[in-house]
Amino acid sequence: MKNATFAPRFEIKGRAKDMGTKKLYIETYGCQMNVNDTEVIFSILADEGYERTENMDQADVILANTCSVRDNAEQRIWGRIDVFRQQKKARPDVVVGIVGCMAERLKDALLDSRKVDLVAGPDAYRTLPQLLRDVAPDRPQINVLLSHEETYGDIRPVRIDKNGVSAFISIMRGCNNVCSYCVVPYTRGAERSRDPKTIVREACEVFQAGYKEVTLLGQNVDSYYWKDADDTVVDFADLLEQVALISPQLRVRYSTSHPKDISDKLIETMGRHENICRSIHLPVQSGSDAMLVKMRRRYTRAWYLDRVAKIRSVMPDCAISTDIIAGFCGETEQDHQDTLSIMREVGYDAAFMFQYSERPGTLAARNYPDDVPPEVKTRRLNEIIALQNELSFESNRRDVGKVFRILVEGPSKRNAAELCGRNSAGKMCVFPDTEHRAGDYLDVRVLSCTSATLICQLA
Repeated sequence: MKNATFAPRFEIKGRAKDMGTKKLYIETYGCQMNVNDTEVIFSILADEGYERTENMDQADVILANTCSVRDNAEQRIWGRIDVFRQQKKARPDVVVGIVGCMAERLKDALLDSRKVDLVAGPDAYRTLPQLLRDVAPDRPQINVLLSHEETYGDIRPVRIDKNGVSAFISIMRGCNNVCSYCVVPYTRGAERSRDPKTIVREACEVFQAGYKEVTLLGQNVDSYYWKDADDTVVDFADLLEQVALISPQLRVRYSTSHPKDISDKLIETMGRHENICRSIHLPVQSGSDAMLVKMRRRYTRAWYLDRVAKIRSVMPDCAISTDIIAGFCGETEQDHQDTLSIMREVGYDAAFMFQYSERPGTLAARNYPDDVPPEVKTRRLNEIIALQNELSFESNRRDVGKVFRILVEGPSKRNAAELCGRNSAGKMCVFPDTEHRAGDYLDVRVLSCTSATLICQLA
């Protein structure tokens, strides 16, 4: 994978150099924020003499950067821990660690398992060098303290993408919303925004290093807020515009918006800049007002549809994607039908769809029984997925015959004689071409489609 070439962080100094280079292997699970956190960890440990490897068999330190949003994500990590332990049996000096959200939530269980040497929460990555130095047999190390200040704003991440085209930039950490089903506020702590000057600096650096696209990340980017010493206020619309103005050749995306907070100012800012991609991820979770109240989402169906109408009035070509939970506590058949109806009314271009998974410690787990039978959850989820497949195909079918400017990401996974790249709306375009390369902007014409892909030719 390509590392950015502009940063001096790869020079090994001081004690780390004397100790010699060690190999660091990290598996990353969950959201884009975790990908960015992994890049931060690689950067922090580079100064301690750790060199990245993609081969677990060569690693001196094996880490899993984990997710706790759903139970199956955690179960997968427990399975991977057993795999990591096999490495430790063969090479007893190997250090096995769990970092991220699962480390924060299950710290005691992880230590009690006696299967890991290190547990570090999302705000403890600066202490990883010391934790690794202190690891010894029967002396696991842990730091899961949450912070009200940590943003890692001064860290220049080691980019781990394969093609050097798109980079993730974290603009804030934590979340204050406390939706009743969500574990994030408990694993990532309170919301805090990063100094906009460091964000713009990082975006400039990745652009200078050859990247053509940045994605600004936050649990709720719409609540980004920074006040300088001179009382100058920067909100998310201001920040987005500052990044967009770096260059018209730099595409800008972001994730995730919250329907209660997405403002007219933000939507109008997007409309003014062609290089801000015409794509908004706007999680609805449910189309039922009763479920939205129980989920503690703090908007109504009518408010959500008003925000969609505003987006469409300013950017008729803007793709809207969403998250949907099937079978939340007490969900009736009418609540489910309300979700299907809002899907049809909005006409989502794409969606992430899940069965409700109770997370211990959340407001929902404490206050509401998980009372929708598993078979009903499964049936409702299947109906949601089937409808979204129809909506995605219809959305793509409307694009047949259109010409789009796309950013090439690299060869198609299925055919080496084809390239693939996304248009501004985030739709994947595949077309015959062996001459261009990742990072090129090209115009393509859509010939046909599936529900997931636009099949194109060079325009």
